[in-house]
Amino acid sequence: MFDIELSAPDGASSLARIGRTLGEAGVGLEGGGMWSGVAHYLVDDAVAASRAITAAGLGPVTAREAVVAELDADAPGALGRMMTILTDAGIVLLGQYSDHNNRKVLIVEDAEAAQTAVEEARST
Repeated sequence: MFDIELSAPDGASSLARIGRTLGEAGVGLEGGGMWSGVAHYLVDDAVAASRAITAAGLGPVTAREAVVAELDADAPGALGRMMTILTDAGIVLLGQYSDHNNRKVLIVEDAEAAQTAVEEARST
């Protein structure tokens, strides 16, 4: 899965254009949102998403491999424990949000290292 990041300077109007553009290109959104004029969406096909956004004049798009991790959202402190695991592994976190299945989407500099850290923590 991939996180795509792009500017959404006009709030709902920008998101409407982004959503229509991606929908017409057959790109589904698995999670995401917008904060301070920047939209992030979790997609399966970053190439198709980037092409559609760029062709519509809505880019540029930054696409990064995302780590999607299970989080027991009902357990107090679960997010803190997950972030401690990442910190202890030296992972640089650029952003995080939830997908439609209540999993954490982690935007990191090194997705492979983050995935390994999360998996190792789950196996202990």
